[in-house]
Amino acid sequence: MAAKARTKRAAPTRPAPPRRRTTAPPSPVPAEAPAGLHAALLEWFDRCGRDLPWRRAPDPYRTWVSEVMLQQTQVERVVDYFHRFLARFPDVARLAAASEAEVLRQWEGLGYYRRARQLHAAAKRIVADHGGRTPATFEALLALPGIGRYTAGAIASIAGGERRPIVEANSRRVLARLVAHRSPLGGAAGDGPLWEVAEALLPPARAGDWNQALMDLGATLCTPRAPECHRCPVAGQCRARLERSVATIPAAAPRRAIEARRERALVVRRAGRVLLVRRGPGEWWEGLWDFPRLPADALLAPLECGPRRRAGTVSYTVTHHRVSVAVAVCDAAQPGPRRRGVRWVAWDDLAGVAMTSPGRRIATLAAAPVP
Repeated sequence: MAAKARTKRAAPTRPAPPRRRTTAPPSPVPAEAPAGLHAALLEWFDRCGRDLPWRRAPDPYRTWVSEVMLQQTQVERVVDYFHRFLARFPDVARLAAASEAEVLRQWEGLGYYRRARQLHAAAKRIVADHGGRTPATFEALLALPGIGRYTAGAIASIAGGERRPIVEANSRRVLARLVAHRSPLGGAAGDGPLWEVAEALLPPARAGDWNQALMDLGATLCTPRAPECHRCPVAGQCRARLERSVATIPAAAPRRAIEARRERALVVRRAGRVLLVRRGPGEWWEGLWDFPRLPADALLAPLECGPRRRAGTVSYTVTHHRVSVAVAVCDAAQPGPRRRGVRWVAWDDLAGVAMTSPGRRIATLAAAPVP
């Protein structure tokens, strides 16, 4: 009897999983501004806008100086610096003619000294290319050193009357809440959609006042924590408030950890003078004068310094670093060889030197000069 042929059973077929539909998140850019938004915010600005010195007589130069100073710096801190800077450099020609050391001295304490250098470089360009008249058009401003999209838009809209949007620390928060934009903000990627929102919400006129109103609203009422929505002039047009998501907009970006760092500084004195070194390229406070940091054997060995006396500690925070500087004082028997970036300065003349902020504090901490 012939054996039955075995047939291979086919494996049962499984239905293919359904395809997932991927939909892009809805765009935060509105087709048009909500009804009444422009009138409500501009009327509030006319009544409640902050009285700031650069707004009293706005012109391209004053607006430019204020906007550069306000980058990453609180308004209250900028006011005094603005008055002093304009008293020393009342126009762009005076700024261009000054030395870099003079500009840095007037900027001292504001931090981010690259802003001052770029301001100085742009002033020279304005004198050379624009006859000493600060331009007020967006394209001309954008071609100057240190001026980006925000600064050019602020100057062009406030001092030039152009219809240009802005996105900065306070206005970005207001814009995000107005359209319920939940993504983290900051940087080119984070702020990209908000530039489109800012463009879409621009009023047909008074763009400069509108931009300043957004900044003032963010600084006074639409704050990061505990915003005063009950006092907000545009609460009725705010999607975040209507959706009860004000507290979570904008989304918090991850914070960078603070790194601890320890340094030692030496105040070297000789015949009523003190030794200073200039901070080099790539260092914090590049181009400003400071006290030597240890170890500095090549610099200090020829001076034949005597015993070191501990003077105390100076602490400060800079770019995600918490720095603690132990300060010591010693007396030098020799002046040492002349070197570029090294100088002896009389204690009484330190006030006129462009120094780092820690350097000022170290000088105060150090002992009184030796006769």
